[in-house]
Amino acid sequence: MRYEIKGGNMPVVEVTLDAGEAMKTESGSMVWMTDGMQMETNAGGGIGKALGRLVSGESMFQNVYTATKPNSMITFGSSFVGSIIAVEITPDKPVLAQKSAFLASTPGVELSIHFQKKLGAGFLGGEGFIMQKLSGSGIAFLEIDGSTVEYTLAAGEKMILDNGYLAMMDASVTMDIETVKGLKNIAFGGEGLTNTVVTGPGKIVLQTMPIPQFAKMIIPYIPSKS
Repeated sequence: MRYEIKGGNMPVVEVTLDAGEAMKTESGSMVWMTDGMQMETNAGGGIGKALGRLVSGESMFQNVYTATKPNSMITFGSSFVGSIIAVEITPDKPVLAQKSAFLASTPGVELSIHFQKKLGAGFLGGEGFIMQKLSGSGIAFLEIDGSTVEYTLAAGEKMILDNGYLAMMDASVTMDIETVKGLKNIAFGGEGLTNTVVTGPGKIVLQTMPIPQFAKMIIPYIPSKS
């Protein structure tokens, strides 16, 4: 399998497969391909895992594309202005991603649901009580809102984030929330009631334009119905 991420603000990932190689993807992510690809739609591990994907922001069914001839090409497109990143998944290093981040992967990557252990971090942190967990072995492609910024945190090292800006983190990283101090800061600071706190060790991937933030910015410019 070979791949190349192309495009600017609305990127695609172009994947070239040899005969017999395959890619699995969420429903509707394929944007173009050569005639050497065979598609099969399935529940991807049974109804339980299918329901888990639905809860984590994906469709219940997955499409598996298998190359029937050498150098077959398939391309997957982003659904929002942003970035596509390739993440190597290994058995000893699963990752957690925001809901709906999964775009496509090689067959050995397992997509499942992950519940935040701390209810406050899930319900108030902006990243959500439910995240996607990618485990197994292979390459996964994730959609990121806006551009990406990566940091590697040492054990015990913390990063404080505005809610919604965490796109992905190693499973070794923990997430919590903290309340913004001071009533004046809460009322007039424009940063809300809480911030998200992530603690290492591990890598975090931040996104520069979360969809909720984008929506909030354009709401004043949407004409109201008369």
